Amino acid sequence: MVSLAVYVALVLAVGLERLAELAVAKRNARWSFDRGGVEHGRGHWPAMVVLHTGLLLACLVEALALHRPFVPLLGWPCLALVLASQALRWWCISTLGRQWNTKVIVVPGLPRVTGGPYRWLRHPNYVAVITEGLALPLVHAAWLTALVFTAANLPLLTVRLRCEERALAALT
Repeated sequence: MVSLAVYVALVLAVGLERLAELAVAKRNARWSFDRGGVEHGRGHWPAMVVLHTGLLLACLVEALALHRPFVPLLGWPCLALVLASQALRWWCISTLGRQWNTKVIVVPGLPRVTGGPYRWLRHPNYVAVITEGLALPLVHAAWLTALVFTAANLPLLTVRLRCEERALAALT
């Protein structure tokens, strides 16, 4: 059984993980810009920040205000998916190294990364994003949050993927 307090701690831990990502992204952005990096698609980034922050807040609000229970047959597999999505996300970050960012920044002349999870998928980080967006709320049966985040994330993710594909085309 995952108590509500444990769920709150899990969501807060994911929030801290996001802050760690932003610190890595800021450092990597400086590195990229120092090497002539070009940012693409600035317009959608603020919406991503709002949506992903909203996911974390909505998980807490729905679980607490609507008294969502922990349903073991749903909660345990979803917790495993949340942990797997975090592992995949950090595998992506470590594979891309200084080229990883929360923004789309391309350094001219650098090769496209094709190792790690990029051997099998063009955009493995978005598998982690989609999985987490569904699984994190469902750890504590916050199905409204899972549904709304997924519906809002799909068009934003479409914009992001198109932006990344255009930016990466410059590398090849």
